[in-house]
Amino acid sequence: MAKYKITIKKSAAKELSDIPKKDLPKIVKRIQSLAQNPRPHGSQKLSGQEQYRIRQGDYRIVYSVNDKVLAVDVFKIGHRREVYRP
Repeated sequence: MAKYKITIKKSAAKELSDIPKKDLPKIVKRIQSLAQNPRPHGSQKLSGQEQYRIRQGDYRIVYSVNDKVLAVDVFKIGHRREVYRP
């Protein structure tokens, strides 16, 4: 399978910097794994949107996949109680 290019939105990068240091390496590793498989086991498509989410502990990573250009765009990273709020 071809490798996908991962891009992280500025706001998601800021949210990533606010995550506690003990959880950060696992979340970064999970995001990097999307390059090999953008729809891993356990990912779910969000209803009414062309976005997916994966879990990493108490955190959620919301992203979209563009198969035509082999790109994964990360939109939001946050704690499960906050990530779905507008």
